[in-house]
Amino acid sequence: MTVFYSFVGWTFCLLTFLVFYTYLGYGLVAWVLVKLRVGQSKQVKPVSTASQWPDVTMVVPAYNELAYLPDKVQNCLRQDYPAQHLHLLFVVEGSTDGSVEYLEKRKLNVPNLTILSGTQRLGKIAAMNNAMRLVNTPITIFTDANTELNPEAVSRLTKRFEVETVGAVTGEKRISLQGEEAAAGSGEGLYWRYESFLKKLDAKLHTIVGAAGELFAIRTALYEPVEADTLLDDFIISLRIAGRGYRVDYVPDAYALERPSHSVAEEMKRKVRIATGGFQAIRRLAALLNIFRYGWLSFQYVSHRVLRWAVTPFCLPLLLLLNGILLTQPAGPGSGLFTQSFWLFLFGCQVAFYLIATVGYALENRQTRFKLTFVPFYFVFMNWCVLAGFARFCQGNLSGVWEKSRRAA
Repeated sequence: MTVFYSFVGWTFCLLTFLVFYTYLGYGLVAWVLVKLRVGQSKQVKPVSTASQWPDVTMVVPAYNELAYLPDKVQNCLRQDYPAQHLHLLFVVEGSTDGSVEYLEKRKLNVPNLTILSGTQRLGKIAAMNNAMRLVNTPITIFTDANTELNPEAVSRLTKRFEVETVGAVTGEKRISLQGEEAAAGSGEGLYWRYESFLKKLDAKLHTIVGAAGELFAIRTALYEPVEADTLLDDFIISLRIAGRGYRVDYVPDAYALERPSHSVAEEMKRKVRIATGGFQAIRRLAALLNIFRYGWLSFQYVSHRVLRWAVTPFCLPLLLLLNGILLTQPAGPGSGLFTQSFWLFLFGCQVAFYLIATVGYALENRQTRFKLTFVPFYFVFMNWCVLAGFARFCQGNLSGVWEKSRRAA
């Protein structure tokens, strides 16, 4: 076996391992580590609080979201949290669809409602930085205008702050599927169910590595103004809190229900923006890569986020390329398992997988939930969006101005 053949073969194996570890291996490792730690960790007792119900401010960024505002206001008011301790802050700067006028009318019978408005359209981060100057409650909860929270969400999030080491708490994002949704919506729902499983393991192991922007809470005193061009504000805010030594906890029974994207094109626009923000976050959170300083946080951050954003998507096309190269090279003596038949089998599996994903793409708007096609489709789709996000990141000129995406009705 030639040196070149051996090098390419072992490189293929290494990349295969990275892909496996990123999507399945880390979950298995985290599960084992959690099992090993059961009974070894000391129970953290809640600190005594002056009030059973601390004052909470719900911050709702809502640029031109009039279609959702009536339901969102009612959803906030239906929370089982004491009304006198629950404050609402709607950030509608730059809205031109009548959002301000509607909220002004609701303010007449909702005394704890505050409106942050203005004629200039600011980026979401700039608007949130302005909004946080108005918050004087010990806990702040961020939630999107187009999501529906379960009635117990606020109380369940707030309860976790009784533990003094908890600096932020994130709820669960759930996708509301009606009937046989398009493949993108079905894949999105499956993806978030798997993410929820990983987050449960993360929380038990040490900390969550990234909050869900649809619903997360922080200790107000820990908020640091975020750069105005930040794309993943929820991720940056929560990881910076974790980097200061606090835990980011996870409460899956406090959830935000959201409809899937209106189409694959809309979902792609959203995913590319998230991926672009992921590369931006990796650059800004470079210090967290130092495992000697951050320990478990670095391990979880690299395993759950960095590999998925910055490594694995580039491995997939390389695997196909390397596999093709190996088919053109003679195995020679001493090849062991690395025979031409072995490489041909793996190449056939890759081609079949991508063909099935292509079929899933063709069926994505035909109201199908044929898992054999939409799971490979969504996997390829997500990684393609990461590559597109990387290209956008390299181009620069990133903007934090709000981008609305269409959701299914």
